Amino acid sequence: MSSTTLAIAEDKIPAHILASMELGSRGNEHVGSEVQIPRIKLLQKMHNEVDKHHPKYVKGAEVGSFYNTLTGKIYGDSVYVISITFKPLFVVWKDRERAGGGLLGSYPTAQAAAEAVEETGRPADHVVTPSHQHMLLIKDPKTGDLESTPVLMDFSNTKMMASKAWNSQIGMKGGDRFAGLWEMKSVSASNDKGTWLNLDINFAGWAMEDDFKTAEELYKKYG
Repeated sequence: MSSTTLAIAEDKIPAHILASMELGSRGNEHVGSEVQIPRIKLLQKMHNEVDKHHPKYVKGAEVGSFYNTLTGKIYGDSVYVISITFKPLFVVWKDRERAGGGLLGSYPTAQAAAEAVEETGRPADHVVTPSHQHMLLIKDPKTGDLESTPVLMDFSNTKMMASKAWNSQIGMKGGDRFAGLWEMKSVSASNDKGTWLNLDINFAGWAMEDDFKTAEELYKKYG
């Protein structure tokens, strides 16, 4: 049964989380298998989805919104998520100016990424970016329901620091990686090169029991 309650208060670890802690810290090891599931990204000024004059423009998309690249769903500037698994990757992107942008693929090593770029026959049109990849379950804050399909989110460049900080927080909480619900918000960041949107991720509470069980099954499937 779903609940409109988002999570259990942080100051009291519930019995179903305590019981799972006896099994270790599942979900935090590296996952080597590739998965074909939707991606979610934080929309920036340079993304085609927010350009009203671009063929890939998505109605209602705004800078700072989270966006599902498969379903086209826009979540606004905040999402509640359970992180199921994590792994470091090397992501190959098509250069925006030379090749129109877009994802070529994700690879477990720098060598594998370089080989994939060479196979395209146009290496200058591609960029290899070290990245962290999180598999997430999104929870609707209004209905309390989990989305039925997990999503992948890549953390690269300046988002790597947010990912590392999140991993540290998850580790300090203890138990399985998917034991907690987190609020992920877009926040403004800047340096001498300009401004962009980064991530602020905070613990919302322990996962509801049904949510935990759903995440656990996905961990067994993909972990």
